[in-house]
Parts: sequence; structure tokens; C-alpha cells
Amino acid sequence: MAKTGSYRPMRVLSGMRPSGKLHLGHFHGVLENWLKLQETCECYFFVADWHALTTEYENPGGLKKNILDMAADWLSVGIDPSRSVIFRQSEIKEHAELHVLLSMLTPLAWLERNPTYKEQLEEVRDRELHTYGFLGYPVLQTSDIIIYRAGKVPVGIDQAPHLELAREITRRFNYLYGETFPEPQTILTQSPKVLGVDGRKMSKSYDNAIYLSDPPEVIEKKMLTMMTDPARKRRTDPGNPGICPVYVTFHTLYSNEPVKEWVRRGCESAGIGCIECKKSVIPEVVKRLTPVREKREGFLKDPDRVSSILKKGGEKAREAAMETMLDVRKALSLD
Repeated sequence: MAKTGSYRPMRVLSGMRPSGKLHLGHFHGVLENWLKLQETCECYFFVADWHALTTEYENPGGLKKNILDMAADWLSVGIDPSRSVIFRQSEIKEHAELHVLLSMLTPLAWLERNPTYKEQLEEVRDRELHTYGFLGYPVLQTSDIIIYRAGKVPVGIDQAPHLELAREITRRFNYLYGETFPEPQTILTQSPKVLGVDGRKMSKSYDNAIYLSDPPEVIEKKMLTMMTDPARKRRTDPGNPGICPVYVTFHTLYSNEPVKEWVRRGCESAGIGCIECKKSVIPEVVKRLTPVREKREGFLKDPDRVSSILKKGGEKAREAAMETMLDVRKALSLD
């Protein structure tokens, strides 16, 4: 039987569903961590286009543009194809083959008890999600991970149940057919609290996001209309920076300590108004995003370049996936 001798403890696998251009929530919640990981690990980052179809199967028309937008954002913030393998999930057909094989041995009850599955069925009312693809999302996700024998998978706390299910499926495969895969280990990422202009979590669906592609005038307009401490009705009212989305997100992420202290004291004493609070951080946000936006525009002017990067990354990924599937087929007596 194949053994886990090819296990690479510093190989990291992560992916994102292509939902279009990315915002600051994606940058601080995911991409900053990827940038750190690619400095020390062998990273595989993939565009999860099949996963996108689990909820958008009725409207796939925008998928190509979304893939281009997202890949351009990755490259613009510094995800480097010379150090990381960047590819499209659907280009690697071995993912689908392993997914089918894993589905044969995954108990239905394991999928039905997944808390994320239950929560989304309750929350998403405008789409029909009673499909195998949606229920079986964690099986495909398991395939994505173990086909590269990744040792580490960075996830947020909301995705931790999916990874634990991936570990269970992996253990079951190894028990039935011999030690073929390592159990992927979780890297729990501590994502900063990134709030949108309405005070809720920054999200494209809430229409409250500041995008990596926003020009300076759009960033300024959005931030000047951003809600602050709801209890601060007048300029003379003292405020609470701890519940102000501008302070919690933008000053925390972009301002140096003297500015943060000036804003905190000024807000609590009513020494400054909310407009002053906002204007003191807007230039820092613009400064951070301007080079990203400029690089992004360059990539979008040359979409063939982006496609070529994904294609070359896919060739590297497929080599690793094909090697794994040789062992899988042998373990299942399918060779």
C-alpha cells in the first residue's frame, strides 16, 4: 500500500471561491496570511470555481470574469507565481476523480450534521440548495486538500468543522485501504475585525465593501459616509471608539499609535468630530491600496498574462495530483 512518506509538513493548501473583485475583508482576512505563508511554506493556492457552482449553479455566466478579477487581485497584492502554485480547481480533473471515490465511503450522516450546511440552508432563502453538490461540498473540499498531501490548511473558525470532517474522511480512507494520506492539520487564522461602511461585516452581498480596486475618490466617499458610534448624535457628544467601525477597523489596521491615541482621546472627550476621525485615516487607506489598484489595472489590461499564470500553475498542480492518484488507484485496486 502507498504510505505517507510523501507527506510534506510545510505544504500548505488554500483556496477561494471566485465571487468577483476582492475587498479589504478578503485582504486582511485571507491574503495577508497567504503572503506570510508563501515566505516559508510550499503553497498551493487555487481558484475554487467548482465550489462556486455549489450555490451559483443556476447563474454561471459571470464565472470567467470573476475568476479573472480575483486572480488579478491575488497577483496585485503580491501572491507570487514564482513562489506559490496558483491554479484553477476545474483545470485539475483529478480533483473530481478523487471526489467521486471519497463520496463512496463518506457516510451521509457526516455531511448532514455539518453545522455550516444547516446554517446556510436556514440563511439562504433565495436559492435552491437542496442539492448533492451543496451537501457534498466538504467531500470535494477534502479532495482538494489531500490530493496534494498538504500538511497544513489555513482556515477561519467558521471553516474549522469542514476541515475536521476532511480529517475524518481521510482517516476512514486510510483505515479501509491503507495509509495513503496524511491527516491535514489546521492553521487557525486570527482574522482582524473588518467592518463595512454600514457597521456590519464587510461583504459584497451587503453592498458595504471597500474594494482593492476602488480609486481614491471612491474610497474617500465611502469612508466619509461610514457610520460611527451610533450613540454620538451631536458633535459635542463624547463617543466610544470601541464600538465605532471607523476606529475598530480602519484606525486599528492603518493608523500608527500616536494617531490612534489622538483619535481615541478626541472621540471620548468630544474634542474631535467624526469627520476629523475619518479624514485622519483616509490617506493611509488610499496609500495602501493605490499600488495594488495600479498593478491590478495592469493585469486586467493583459488578461492573457493572468490566464498563462493560472495555466502554468495548473500544470505544476496536476503533476502532484496525478502522482497522488496513482497511489489512490493502487490502494483501491483500480490500477
